[in-house]
Amino acid sequence: MDATRITHQDATPGIACNLGVERAATQAERWLRLAREAGLGRAESLDGLELRFRDEPAVERELRDLVAVESSCCAWARWELRPADGELVMRVTSTSEGAVALHAMFGTR
Repeated sequence: MDATRITHQDATPGIACNLGVERAATQAERWLRLAREAGLGRAESLDGLELRFRDEPAVERELRDLVAVESSCCAWARWELRPADGELVMRVTSTSEGAVALHAMFGTR
């Protein structure tokens, strides 16, 4: 898999999600399930965070699907998925306001 930039907008719109309550809850459950089943680590940075997962085809498919949804509803962030050292690494970055939102969205549970 080549490094893939899922989305990026140079002008950062307001930090908001347009999924709606039900779709946001479903998306959150999918992220939690993937983290439980295939998550390897999480690291915060000033501009976002990095999540690491097992490098398996089913995990990559789910990550790509999740990131596609996030990139459309949270276009204020830059989403990148790439392989590294036998793992899948999802890196998401934004402005300082966006980074705070990302840390909350992907907080430890």
